[in-house]
Order: sequence, then C-alpha cells, then structure tokens
Amino acid sequence: MFKDQNILVTGGSGMIGRQLVNLLLEKGAKVYVADLNDPINMPSNIIFKKVDLRDFNSCKSICEGMDYVFSLVGIKASPKVTIEQPFDIMGPMLQFNTNIIEAALTTPSVKWFLYTSTVGVYTPAEILYEDDVWNGFPSQNDWCGGWAKRMGELQCEAYEKQYGIGKCSIIRPANVYGPYDNFDPKNAMVVPSLIRKATENDIIEVWGDGSSIRDFVHAKDVARGMLFAVENKITKPLNIGSGTGVSIKELAEIVAEYFDKPIKWLIDKPSGDAKRIFSMKRAYSYGFNNEISLKDGVTDAIKWFIANKDIVNKRFNILNK
Repeated sequence: MFKDQNILVTGGSGMIGRQLVNLLLEKGAKVYVADLNDPINMPSNIIFKKVDLRDFNSCKSICEGMDYVFSLVGIKASPKVTIEQPFDIMGPMLQFNTNIIEAALTTPSVKWFLYTSTVGVYTPAEILYEDDVWNGFPSQNDWCGGWAKRMGELQCEAYEKQYGIGKCSIIRPANVYGPYDNFDPKNAMVVPSLIRKATENDIIEVWGDGSSIRDFVHAKDVARGMLFAVENKITKPLNIGSGTGVSIKELAEIVAEYFDKPIKWLIDKPSGDAKRIFSMKRAYSYGFNNEISLKDGVTDAIKWFIANKDIVNKRFNILNK
C-alpha cells in the first residue's frame, strides 16, 4: 500500500514520528518529514523540511504531491506546564490543526489523512471508551490541550460530513514513551522524567504516592497502530494503548531496578487523575495487537537515553553530568 508512495509525516522528528518514519521506510515509501525541530540522527533517505505549521501556505505547500499525510504534530507538556502555561499549548495546537487538516484534506493528491489526538480529550473515568468523549469535559489536568485536540477531531468529522468523503483516521494514543521522548527536565512526562532522574541522582524522587494508574504504550506500537488504521481505512476514532493499568509505583520500580537506586515519594506533590486506562476493545476487534511489554519498552527508552544523553542535553542547553 505504501510502497513508492509519497508520504508526509508532520512532527516526524518526535518520539512517535521516528518510529513511524522507520516503519514507512521499511515498506518502501518515499518519506517527507515536516518539523520545526532539527532531528536527531534522522535516516539519510528521508526528505526533511523545516516548516512552521502555524503558517497555512507552508502547510499547503508541503502537502502538494503527497499520497498520504500523517499529522503527528503536537505539544507534549508535563502536568506542571499544562496547568501554568495553557495558552502556550492551546494556541499553537489550534493553528496546527486548522492548517494541516485543511491543507491535507483539500489537496487532490492526498488519498488518506491521519490525525493524532490524545488521551487528554477524555472526561475523567477509570476506563476510557472512544464513544464516551462527548459525555463530559476534559480533565482539568488536560483542559486546554484536551479541548484543542477535540477541535481537531471535529474538524476531520466536519470535512467528512460536508463532502461525504471519509478519508481520515483518528488515533488517540495513551501515555506514550520510548526513544526520542522529551527529556527536557523542566517539561518531561513521567517516563523520561524518571529515567533522567535515575541517571543524575543517587535517589529517584517521584511526585505523589505512586498510586495513580496509567495506560502506557511504546511509541513503536502507536506507530504500528497508525499504519494499521490507514491500511484498514478505519474512520472511527481508535484508542492505541495497552489496555492494562500500571501504577506509577510499578513504573518507578522498573526504572529503579535497572539503575539499582532507591525511590523517595514526594507525597505532598500532585499526581494527576487517579486512574486512566484505555479500552482496546475497538482496536482488538479490527485485529490490532500490541507487541512491546512495559519492561522491555522502558528498558529500550533507558538504553536510548544513555546512548544519546549528550545530544539531548545539548538540545536543551543542559550541562552534562
């Protein structure tokens, strides 16, 4: 399906994007990556375009001649940044959504478009089902980012309703981790934050008491889910997670065991929603399955960070330790 096809991946230098690019190259695609960030160790056989996706004309230009467009662009932020700097997340995301969705879906050569949403679109619940999104509002912990991604999903639906053409897949990843994650110490999510702390400190400090339960999924499994959705022309929103709840305590213990270091719980710090697990019933009904276990996936992310720590630190202007 993808062999010899021109495929654009926006946000392709990021964590999921790198996995998707590699899978597309394995399938013989001609891959174009559009991103504002300079890539780390990007394969030489891709075509990289440094593009500000807040500009519509730039989005229109990079979509010309593409057969498929995968929109992975987003702003990944820690709970602290999400709460304290909501406009820095919502403003650009609304611009990304509007520009790339319109550009891709109105370009005649584009056969299919994939939009990457987020777990943040969901109303807080222990089990998150795709059809329950509009039963309530996003969590206050994901408020602005969740609404921005909801608007992107609605834009895809609006196109289909107006033109009667279903050529858009919507993927909602769970808590994603893996190589090329955001290891910025000021803005990292839980997995990269734990890994960085473990490499730099004798004791691993973790916010909360470890009881919060999350659904973690390796970036390669998310990329596989993206290809699966497009290959099968799935137009219903699709959760891509593990379907299994893991406590922050269990996750921290995997990291601590690898480095043989103790954990200190900062119980006076916030820990977010108590429990969020994806229902994978819809994805499984289509025939999709995950391949990477949490322990193997976290070990993969640890080894990547250790091997690339100097490059990562240079990106964030961090003095090497």
